[in-house]
Amino acid sequence: MMTNKNKHEAFKNEKSIHTDFKEKMTYSDYLGLDTLLASHHPLSDHHDEMLFISVHHVSEIWMKQILHEMNSAIHDIQADNLREAFKKLARVSQIQMQLKNVWDVLATLTPSEYIEFRDKLGNASGFQSYQNRLIEFALGYKTDYVIKIYEKNPELHERLKAAYEAPSIYDVAIQALARAGLSIDQEVLDRDVSETHQKNESVKEAWKTVYKNVDQYWELYELAEELVDIEDQFQQWRFRHMKTVERIIGFKMGTGGSGGVSYLKKVLDQYFFPELWQLRTEI
Repeated sequence: MMTNKNKHEAFKNEKSIHTDFKEKMTYSDYLGLDTLLASHHPLSDHHDEMLFISVHHVSEIWMKQILHEMNSAIHDIQADNLREAFKKLARVSQIQMQLKNVWDVLATLTPSEYIEFRDKLGNASGFQSYQNRLIEFALGYKTDYVIKIYEKNPELHERLKAAYEAPSIYDVAIQALARAGLSIDQEVLDRDVSETHQKNESVKEAWKTVYKNVDQYWELYELAEELVDIEDQFQQWRFRHMKTVERIIGFKMGTGGSGGVSYLKKVLDQYFFPELWQLRTEI
């Protein structure tokens, strides 16, 4: 075991280590750690409320990165820079794994512990996470009624409306299929992108052509698999969310007024990219 004296000697031998930061930026300065670490504001004296807040803070930080990658990937696909999009979409999948694993940490919270501070949340709920809504919009699941939640913040409300009315990553992927010469119904290409995409036979057949001719359409094939990875991870995140909520509060109504576990089970049946799953049965 290294003694304090040995540690001191080891530190002294690192001649290049900077120790004078009176006029220089530190690690804490760069990351804004004072602001970040001061953002926990528990409303009770219960030990486990800190965990509840930390889990949701971490989730929101990762969601911010997902949006950063997704929005950039959408622009890449629109510009036919598919290879540049692949790295970003692969990164999204890796981030999603981190988001899924965070539920395992929250699951250490027992019903008896949570009930001690749950009333402090009032009507605040993860259902109101605007970044989660932005991610859903970017993936193509459009629900206009949720935008009403954010009317108290005009700037945020406009941001959500803009994302709601913008093409999703699946919309731009389908446009890429058409630019590659694959037949897509004109009604799909001209559709109102503020509505959730519905299964379409021409889209399914175009993706089937890609999967049956991988060498010819390798980039579109890779794009399809990146999208499937993201939807797969998203569904696993939803499942872990649902089971964690069931483990902690059972079938109680959510603090935001949703059906809680009942609502979370229902959204497990939602698909962002239905044709990419449907074709797997038919190939």
